[in-house]
Amino acid sequence: MKTYTKESLIAALKDIKNRGWIPNARPGNVGGIGNTLEDLLGIQENNLPIPNAAEWELKCQRAETASLTTLFHMEPSPRALKFVPNILLPKYGWKHELAGIRYPDNEMSFRQTIHGLERSDRGFMVEIDKGNRKVLISFDSSKVDSRHADWLESVKNRVGLGELNPQPYWGFDDLNHKAGTKLLNTFYVQAEVMKDGEKEFFHYNRILILKGFSVDNFVKALIEGNVLVDFDARTGHNHGTKFRLRQNARPKLYSNIQEVV
Repeated sequence: MKTYTKESLIAALKDIKNRGWIPNARPGNVGGIGNTLEDLLGIQENNLPIPNAAEWELKCQRAETASLTTLFHMEPSPRALKFVPNILLPKYGWKHELAGIRYPDNEMSFRQTIHGLERSDRGFMVEIDKGNRKVLISFDSSKVDSRHADWLESVKNRVGLGELNPQPYWGFDDLNHKAGTKLLNTFYVQAEVMKDGEKEFFHYNRILILKGFSVDNFVKALIEGNVLVDFDARTGHNHGTKFRLRQNARPKLYSNIQEVV
């Protein structure tokens, strides 16, 4: 496996950029765009052989993609309440679509992927309390879509239609610590994709060096809908609360962005 200094890695990426369209080395593989780049660099997957490699990673994504990638799992506070399985699921959940088929008849579900740009069709969204440096989950019964009227009536009977009390939250400092360990300094490469019949080609045409994760930028991305909170729980299992990222928004999370031209 090749080893690189930061300078030689930049030079290698510029050379790949200048080669233009390159065939997918892993056709049929959903990660082919990154695998092809790793093959071109002669490195192993998720292993960037440069000095201080623990502080750097290589990320490659399709240009203009809006698909989501999971950044990390983190349950909301107050942690002692086990908010998702003990409050959101029993008090705000609904019948699982596979209840009585794959799961018991009384299987409940609470699945929401939300952000701060607008409320979901069930009235949930992310709110920011800058004064107390908290990311909160909010519920507004007046914003629930009419097709969920029966569910809303059941919520009224179970817990009432007021705001969540207490509201689940994540502190800015906790998010900074958690995300900061996941979002390392990054060589970020975007590629255009072209198909010619059954063959796929990539042009690795944008190279960014991202440094300095910023929790303020992370909170801004939540407000703008580029980072999302994903709840995925059912009666039999809580799959965990995830923070997810629109892939093309990764540079927005850093304080220092350098484009290699």
